[in-house]
Amino acid sequence: MGARPMERGPHGVALMLFALVWFSCAWFGSWELNPNNATRLFAAFSIVERGDATIDRFQSLTIDKARFGDHYYMDKAPGMTLMAVPLVWAVEKITGGETDTQVIDAANPRLMRFMALRLRVAVALGAALLTAFAAVLLLDLATGITGSPAAGLYAALSYALGSIVWGWSTTMLGHAPVAALLLIATWAIWRGTSGAAELARWRYPLLAGLALGWAVVVEFQAALGGVAIAGWALWRTRDVAWPVRGRVLAMAVGTGIVAMLPLFAYSLFTFGTLFRLGYQGVVGFNGMQQGLFGLTYPKPEALFGILFGVRRGLLWVSPVIMLGAVGLAGMIRTRETRDLGVLAAVVIAIVLMVNASYVYWDGGASIGPRHSVPAIPFLAIGLAVLWARWRGAGRRAALVALLVVSVAVNLMIASTDIFGSEAYADPLWSRTIVAMFLPGNLSTIPSDFFGWSAWRGFFLYLDVAVPLLVLLIVWTRAAEHQAR
Repeated sequence: MGARPMERGPHGVALMLFALVWFSCAWFGSWELNPNNATRLFAAFSIVERGDATIDRFQSLTIDKARFGDHYYMDKAPGMTLMAVPLVWAVEKITGGETDTQVIDAANPRLMRFMALRLRVAVALGAALLTAFAAVLLLDLATGITGSPAAGLYAALSYALGSIVWGWSTTMLGHAPVAALLLIATWAIWRGTSGAAELARWRYPLLAGLALGWAVVVEFQAALGGVAIAGWALWRTRDVAWPVRGRVLAMAVGTGIVAMLPLFAYSLFTFGTLFRLGYQGVVGFNGMQQGLFGLTYPKPEALFGILFGVRRGLLWVSPVIMLGAVGLAGMIRTRETRDLGVLAAVVIAIVLMVNASYVYWDGGASIGPRHSVPAIPFLAIGLAVLWARWRGAGRRAALVALLVVSVAVNLMIASTDIFGSEAYADPLWSRTIVAMFLPGNLSTIPSDFFGWSAWRGFFLYLDVAVPLLVLLIVWTRAAEHQAR
């Protein structure tokens, strides 16, 4: 329990950061027919238009599917589809279009445009919003533990724009949303247990419970990281009187259960039973029969590939994030931040071990280790501590330079396509940079929907994003001087 109020992320900086991150994630797009995107969209179309969750009509367009009896279904956790359902419904009410008017063929440009519009809306009001919100909370958390708004901004930018979180926030996949939800829950527990006044506020346990519960609906394995975070909440409240502690914990658990109810409702609605998951009927991926839906035990070679391998290694696509481990080591050695540092290290270890245990650990068509994305915000927490402790001009310049490189790399990834072909041994260089970015194979809102050239859409993004970033830096410098 904090003895004094902790510093908060400056409100003006927070608003500007939210705008920059949301705009950056919503402006660029991903391929609508990637099997992970497509199967989630198809399930949403069926729920909205026909009142069932079968994808029989669309199943030939995706390899990611489940089969039970004579029907095909989405094989994923339902969270991202359920988030998209009201948005797909709204778009169809506004445009008047339904899939019944479309020829279901991958060569049909009208179908591609139909899917792309709904995908963009689902991303802009789903993954992009969650990532932007989490970036703001990371700014607040990092500012609170270091007393430095500059450290907070450094961590938030590294997480949202200096890592593959950016690219995965342009899709309907659950990796970036789970990363955001786990961070949101961590912030709510950290802030909500920082003093007696905060313990009396219902919004913190409410938010923590909702975030952890919904994370499981989005990706089932999020439950493992969620257990660690819940255990940390018990530790943080160990000295709180039982009437207060019981109320806080009961509210968090209750809202967590409420957040998970859509998962059970979806299973009942789709399969007629609470005891069936889409993964049980996966078609074509025999590795899913190993262990628990493809999870066995961590393989050292997979872990090396996740962190350092040229093909999928986090080091190459998010170099600044890797330094967060140094900051976390410092947090663990410091009494005031030890519990948060240990939690971050445990969540990172859980995510990496689960990824290294998965038979398809490389994520198939992927830039970077997509299954390890939920570890990124917890590494970013360490970056804030590193910034605050590395006060020398040379060290700060090195940190800034590494962030600039990381943002540039991820700008190229997000503006092309986060789904890297499995055919490339070094997809970041050979595919993203050489085959896509340099020739101008970019995906922006103006180029995809309004007929602009790809580079015009790209430079329009820079025309908006660069001034926002400059304002962020100027306002953060002013807040830093005020904090001092």
